[in-house]
Amino acid sequence: MYRTILLAYDGSLEGRLALREGARLAKLCQARVVLVAVVEVGPEVYASDFGAIYASADRSPGVQKILDEGLERLKRMGLSPEGRLERGAPAERITSVAKDVAADLVVVGHHKQGVLARWLNGSVTTDLSNMLACSLLVARLEVTEAELFTAGADNPPR
Repeated sequence: MYRTILLAYDGSLEGRLALREGARLAKLCQARVVLVAVVEVGPEVYASDFGAIYASADRSPGVQKILDEGLERLKRMGLSPEGRLERGAPAERITSVAKDVAADLVVVGHHKQGVLARWLNGSVTTDLSNMLACSLLVARLEVTEAELFTAGADNPPR
């Protein structure tokens, strides 16, 4: 059904659940897997109340470590993933990568937020649902180790 699945990964618990669910689906579909992690870019220079100016820390090394962790997890699950480290707004970068790799499906985790936090911060999932030209799976299913790593992993989940 799906030929290319793009997994968006941030290293969080929700991201790990999405990674497992997406990996399980990729195995069932024998799909190509692309894993993307996004470094959100903020202002490069800040001014404090005291007039001091400093540049924001580059978070790329930390996000690269998260991406490497996700790639290793996928390899242990028997997949041959491709990795992409992107910089920018998450929904925009995920959409761009999905287009670049001709993804049939994008899998993301869901971070629960209150109404006020969602209003202030926005929702990457909502933005993706408006921007993507392919299917979007907001993963929440907990996939067990046995389903991922045993010979029975080729059978459909419960």
